[in-house]
Parts: sequence; structure tokens; C-alpha cells
Amino acid sequence: MMRLGPLATGQLVIAAQPGGSGYFERTVVLLLDHCPESTIGVVLNKPTDRELPWQVKQWEGLLAPPGVLFEGGPVMEGSAVLLGQLAHPHFNPPGFRTVFDDVGMIDMDAPEELMRGAFAQVRLFMSLSGWAPGQLASELLGGGWFRAKARAEEVFGTPDDLWRRTLRRVGGTVGRWSTWSANPTLN
Repeated sequence: MMRLGPLATGQLVIAAQPGGSGYFERTVVLLLDHCPESTIGVVLNKPTDRELPWQVKQWEGLLAPPGVLFEGGPVMEGSAVLLGQLAHPHFNPPGFRTVFDDVGMIDMDAPEELMRGAFAQVRLFMSLSGWAPGQLASELLGGGWFRAKARAEEVFGTPDDLWRRTLRRVGGTVGRWSTWSANPTLN
């Protein structure tokens, strides 16, 4: 299992309580920003059936399958986050802020003509996941989350079974959680 060092932007946190009933049960969250004041991220495996807002229709053709809007978390409803993977790794278009590797947040107000051709794929999230100062670190110490290095295929790949696949990739003791059944009597 890989050592990650301190909690940081660009890491994944993976829910460690698969038998729970809270919002974050079996979720994988990409941390978009981690600083002393707060931590924010988006849940990568909660697709919705909501219609895309008109403000982002121009991105519809680049949406990674399943091509839908994702619910990013239980806070800041109405906030939108557009994540993109650069089409050319060394290109840094205006309005792009790197989260990890060639994946980052896209300023949806940036001129469309400057963004055309810059991204291989995008994913749109409404609402965010957020933690107060020290809260996520405390939850990690309490065993509520596992951490992993983020990869583009987890951000833009199919959300189906992402929780299990990510745990398996982490491996070791953490990987064993991937066998946890939805039926508690089988565990």
C-alpha cells in the first residue's frame, strides 16, 4: 500500500463504513482543495437523472460517459464544478486550475473559444462535499475514510462499482473492504 503523506488536494478519500446509512456510504470523494480553513471535494460515484443546466450545454459533447450531471456532495447546493482532463498534458488554458496530473477544475465563465479543443473529457458536479478545519483529518484518524492517490480513470470512468474498484486498487487491508456485501448478513 502506498504512503500518501499529509492530507492534500488531489487525493481520494474512500468511505470506510460500507454498512452505514449516511450520505457518504460507499462513496469515493476527490479532494479539490485542502487548506487549514477547510477541505472541499466532490463525490465521484453519485450520477443523477437531473437535466444539465443551460449554462453548461456547450460542454455536453465532452461529458464522459454516462454523460450526466453528478451530485458532488451534501453541501453548497447550487454550486457547480466542472472537472476536465487536458487533451494535451502540457497545455494550460486560461481558467484551468490543476487538481492533480492533467485533471483540474474549469472556470465555466472562461470564453468558450479559448477552451475549445483543450479537454479530452469533462464531468459536471452540482453541490460539494465539505469539511471544517480538522474535521476530515479527525474522521480519517477515527477510521471513517481511507485515502488513495487519484487517477483520471476514477474521475472520468464509469461510476458503477467505483468504491469497490478503488479499494481493490489500494490493496492490502484496505482492499479487503471491497468484498463487503450490501447484505450485512453475508459479511
